[in-house]
Amino acid sequence: MNSERARLTALYTGLLMLAGILLTGLVYLLLKQSLESQIGRAVAAVSLTLHPGVDAAEKTAPLNTVGTPADDGTRVAETVSQVAGDAALSRLLTVSGLSLVAFAVVSAALAWWMAGRVLHPVGVITARARRLSEENLHERLALRSPPGELKELADTFDQMLDRIEHLVAARQRFAANAAHELRTAVTVQRAAAEIGLANDPPPEKVAHMRRKLIENADGSERLIEGLLLLAVSDRELSRRERVRLHEITAHCTEGLREEAARCSVALDLAAEPLSVEGDPILLEHAVYNLVSNGIRYNHPGGTVRVRVGSNAIEVDNTGPMVPSTDVPLLFEPFRRAAERRHGRGDSAGLGLSIVASIARAHDADTRASANPHGGLTVRMIFPPTARL
Repeated sequence: MNSERARLTALYTGLLMLAGILLTGLVYLLLKQSLESQIGRAVAAVSLTLHPGVDAAEKTAPLNTVGTPADDGTRVAETVSQVAGDAALSRLLTVSGLSLVAFAVVSAALAWWMAGRVLHPVGVITARARRLSEENLHERLALRSPPGELKELADTFDQMLDRIEHLVAARQRFAANAAHELRTAVTVQRAAAEIGLANDPPPEKVAHMRRKLIENADGSERLIEGLLLLAVSDRELSRRERVRLHEITAHCTEGLREEAARCSVALDLAAEPLSVEGDPILLEHAVYNLVSNGIRYNHPGGTVRVRVGSNAIEVDNTGPMVPSTDVPLLFEPFRRAAERRHGRGDSAGLGLSIVASIARAHDADTRASANPHGGLTVRMIFPPTARL
């Protein structure tokens, strides 16, 4: 900060000194011309007094070396006037030099004060940035100053803190929820093993406990796979290639028809050609999660409509009513429309968050809206730069 303040002080002082030197030079030249003109008129007046019979051209002509006492008087007047003018100019230079020195000192002091005032908000931002931690991310600059570049910088810094606070809170919730999900699965498995297999249980109970443990292990495996996929999709894509999204969507839809039949849900597919640049494996996971969520969060006799357009994939389903205020929250990890029951095929609540993460990695936009009669419509929209 001090270095920037010193640079600004030097800049302001230099500009003020340059303006002072230019002004002093201009005054010197104007005064010199004025003195020469006045000296010329004074010599002409003296010559007129000493030579009343000489015409004007002779009065102002150069003096000869041979002359009268009157000529000597004219020379004396001219010499005195010239000496007086030189003395005045010399005095002007001396006074101007001293004034410039004093002006430089005052300018440097004012420039230092002005630079401090201008850079004060930057100092506040720097001090706040140094004190930032997870405990005081809620603090904001809230700089009170007239609109300008520094005010805009402070407001931008506050907006950045809002995003960081939201991101840190989301990461903390994610870690807490992940730990809770994994701990719950382990607790269920331990309880099943300790209670169900104690005191030499009959074969039927052993078989039941075996199925229960396998179901819990499957759920834990799905959770771990979801967490790993979410971590991978949050990173920048390592490879990009041409992906025929309409073919991937058709493949995923056909692969989920059996699950839809078990849930008594009808699948309706309409696909136009759509090719994008990206990772085919991640995009297949995104489409699979969209269609699978449409089936899972539905009711018997419901419908899942899958549409592939010229720039987007859209999946909407019939299902329970979703409050519009809850729609944005469904894209956060471990958010579900209903409480988890830890039953067979139950979701960990990572589906839409994985879809959103994969979409971001492909520069796509994920949007969702609640249907008036129940269910949800989710769109993954690809920008023109990602389409082929």
